[in-house]
Amino acid sequence: MSDQLSPSAQRVQDALASNRVACEVVELPGTTRSARDAAASIGCKVDQIVKSLIFKGTLTDRAILVVASGKNLVNLERLSALAGEPVEKPDAEFVRKRTGFAIGGVPPVGHSERLPTFIDEDLLHYDEIWAAAGTPNAVFKLTPLELKLITQGTVVGIK
Repeated sequence: MSDQLSPSAQRVQDALASNRVACEVVELPGTTRSARDAAASIGCKVDQIVKSLIFKGTLTDRAILVVASGKNLVNLERLSALAGEPVEKPDAEFVRKRTGFAIGGVPPVGHSERLPTFIDEDLLHYDEIWAAAGTPNAVFKLTPLELKLITQGTVVGIK
């Protein structure tokens, strides 16, 4: 089935395999661009959607990944403290250049470069969660433990 995936979704599937997790990327007929859209397409709670959000360190210009529950907004003041520098939302070009993916399909794995990553502690409350897989209609199901494994992220309170 994975040979039928779009190139971006296949890149995520390959990254999952290289991290030794048995998650399968699926491309849905409906959009998963927003957490609400994804939850409706999948049939799960918005809380179970993993939003992969890229922020930009204003001092270092580094990309920072936050994987947050679909219901939560990231507290920029809290994230700045965790990152050790002020952060801001970058433009779409920065996101694509630093991750290799467009906004609306950024996955938690398979980026162009290694990103410091913070995981929203609220995601750990679920047995299964769903993340974007490289395109606005590709997703994969995983567990919070698998999310920690593939991102090597730090679990934090982020809202």
